[in-house]
Amino acid sequence: MATHTTKMLIIGSGPAGYSAAIYAARAMLEPIVVQGLQPGGQLTITTDVENYPGFRDVVQGPWLMEEMRSQAEHVGTRMIWDTIVSVDLESGSPFRALGDSGDEYIADCLVICTGAQAKWLGAPGEMALGGKGVSACATCDGFFYRGKRVAVIGGGNTAVEEALYLTNHSDNVTLIHRRDSLRAEKILQERLFANPKITVLWNKGVGSFEAGENGMLHHLALTDTVTGEASTLEVDGAFVAIGHAPATELFKGKLPMDESGYLLTEPGTPKTAIPGVFAAGDVTDHVYRQAVTAAGMGCMAALDGERYLAARAHAVQEAEAAE
Repeated sequence: MATHTTKMLIIGSGPAGYSAAIYAARAMLEPIVVQGLQPGGQLTITTDVENYPGFRDVVQGPWLMEEMRSQAEHVGTRMIWDTIVSVDLESGSPFRALGDSGDEYIADCLVICTGAQAKWLGAPGEMALGGKGVSACATCDGFFYRGKRVAVIGGGNTAVEEALYLTNHSDNVTLIHRRDSLRAEKILQERLFANPKITVLWNKGVGSFEAGENGMLHHLALTDTVTGEASTLEVDGAFVAIGHAPATELFKGKLPMDESGYLLTEPGTPKTAIPGVFAAGDVTDHVYRQAVTAAGMGCMAALDGERYLAARAHAVQEAEAAE
């Protein structure tokens, strides 16, 4: 067990965490990144990435995260493979955190980049066909299904928005919902029902995701939730849109959250309710959830953290001068 002291502790290592680290390190803050259970975040389980600026050709998600990590280390970030299990925010700065390893982390400011995970159905074939026809992000992957048959599974705002978005790429979009009415906002439902490219299958549950001879998704095995009748739907792509779960369990009762568990920040900034504590990326963003927006928020968190530390140091100097 060891004690690690830093000016800026970054919890999480996706695009937000790595970007915050790059900016913090270049500001000579000697940041520490505690990488968590999945170093690199969700992009490490993503194959083709075509919408991150700066790359003309498709790049692989794991490679992109490795490059970000290497860049952060190159400019002076210290990476630690550990998972934070508790934090003390009540005492103010310096903040204390405890790792699963037993190591203690003491930091003058804290940047939370723990991200969010898509919720999955848990049906057979779902994970095996990830990146092979099954996705949880139409904005990320819809482009790859231009002119193909796609399905969206869910009944809330996210599902309806994803179905509408996919009509930009496909004339054959099916929304599958296990009930006979949607939970989405009425205005979204009106747009959905008015779109001739979208068909809704009511009272249908997805029992499994089935591959074809080429190893890619071929069809969905469906079950009628009322009658129990089995059926199939041939699709090239299926998007699971039943929500996301932000990784904020660690901060419950310590930081304000919305009803879904996302950390609340001052509008337009990464500042939480506690001075010196910042949040960036999917842990606070349930709207965009993109690598590029997470990276931008990580940059903002590092810059605001630098300003916070400078103001704090200046206040100490003034206090000492007045004595």
